[in-house]
Amino acid sequence: MNNALRPAALLALALTSPALAQTTPATPSAAPLLSVRQDAKLGPILVGPDGRTLYLFTKDGPGRSSCTGLCAVAWPPLTATKVPARVAGIRGQLSLIQRADGEPQVAYNGIPLYYWKDDTKPGDTTGQGVQSVWFAVNPGPTVQLGQAGTLGSVLTGPNGLTLYTFAKDTAGVSNCTGTCAVNWPPLLVAQLPTRGTAVRGSLETLIRPDGSRQVTYQGKPLYYWKGDLKAGDATGEGVMNVWSAARP
Repeated sequence: MNNALRPAALLALALTSPALAQTTPATPSAAPLLSVRQDAKLGPILVGPDGRTLYLFTKDGPGRSSCTGLCAVAWPPLTATKVPARVAGIRGQLSLIQRADGEPQVAYNGIPLYYWKDDTKPGDTTGQGVQSVWFAVNPGPTVQLGQAGTLGSVLTGPNGLTLYTFAKDTAGVSNCTGTCAVNWPPLLVAQLPTRGTAVRGSLETLIRPDGSRQVTYQGKPLYYWKGDLKAGDATGEGVMNVWSAARP
């Protein structure tokens, strides 16, 4: 396995469901299959049963869809007749909401989920940022609190892996690119990061040279380390005397 992808590989999570038509909602299934895919620019994102990207609509309210009519043709809702099972590793809650036409729609942390008509195959993310109101859905919380042996409390990503800071970075600026970013994959998001209830301090983002959005904590860019394979690992602590586990 490519070392740079190990954090991403640990994000692979599954629920259950049949395939969905490409541009229109399928007949609601008993338990749709969701999973998490690592995107090179958007970080971990939720995908549907056919592997296509799932999106949120910022004009929706908690448990309520504002996308109907022609909007729902362009952005087909993910529908189901049963709430998908909550799989270990996904801390967010899956539920069903009632659409205006009476059809049940799958929601993640109360956020209704949609496809985008122009995404025709797995890996497409052409709906990202459309009209500045449609965004791919990152599983959350983006940053949470974990334990790493003798280090005690550390910040972790949504996959439970330890996050690090780089002493050569400056506030809001990442100086880890190229080979450095292969060894130390940045924590990326599609939109704004979310936090676990125990996490304090400012979570923001910066734009990397490739256009991806990296999460910062108290202004410090956050990264994974290729050598960490499971939650609780912190083998990147002290590497070259410039890498430190991020602490709350």
